[in-house]
Amino acid sequence: MPTTKTQADHAMQIAGIAAKAARGYFRGRLGIEFKADESPVTQADKAVESEVRAYLEQHFPDHGIFGEEHGFAGADRAEVWIIDPIDGTRSFLSGHPLFGFLLGYLRDGIPQLGVIGMPALDETFLGVRGQGATLNGQRIQVSDRTRLDQAVLYVNEGDKIHRDYPELFARLMQAGQTRRFAYDCYPHALLAAGHVDAVIDYDLQPYDYLPVSAVIEAAGGVITDWQGNPLGLGSDGRVIAASTPQLHAEMLALIEG
Repeated sequence: MPTTKTQADHAMQIAGIAAKAARGYFRGRLGIEFKADESPVTQADKAVESEVRAYLEQHFPDHGIFGEEHGFAGADRAEVWIIDPIDGTRSFLSGHPLFGFLLGYLRDGIPQLGVIGMPALDETFLGVRGQGATLNGQRIQVSDRTRLDQAVLYVNEGDKIHRDYPELFARLMQAGQTRRFAYDCYPHALLAAGHVDAVIDYDLQPYDYLPVSAVIEAAGGVITDWQGNPLGLGSDGRVIAASTPQLHAEMLALIEG
């Protein structure tokens, strides 16, 4: 079995391949379709995932692969790679540069490695379980913020939270020293790098939250579901991340009301 270091090297190479493929389509003429849930799919999503899957099939033929566009092959295998080829397709198709590429490596369902690639920004965040996190090869770590009233809070998918949890949304609007609305993976990357202190997210899929969880935890942060449970393939897609256990506990209390 390849070592984790070798897997990290492969992951960085894959991130480069994905970034080049995505930039080839970005702000170009896109063929756009809509899924059953009305989320858009572009030619770029499918092309990026196809290139990544081909690489993984060549180098890790015995591993499973779970991708957003082409499904789950080898779901019964202990080692699985998980792919979101373009995290933030709505950003991508509207020319907004904060779309990402997500890659995770799981062993027995537990994230061992995660990549948050930001192709338009030329940034690649890598987290390896027990070995720390980097941005373009330079070490990063979360902030030491412990109090919510002093924190920079990002609210992801705020429109959906407002629709489904209006009372929680009202509490969030009073929380933190400052707060920002956002979408997709970049706020989680900013948390890992110490710029953001807490992120609440909602309505995610495993290929959205498992890669970022590996990066955040490797950088020293805490990320769970809204009940404080560890994230796995069966989690419900409601996610809370924070730089410290104390801040995470405050966020959980805020959710509980």
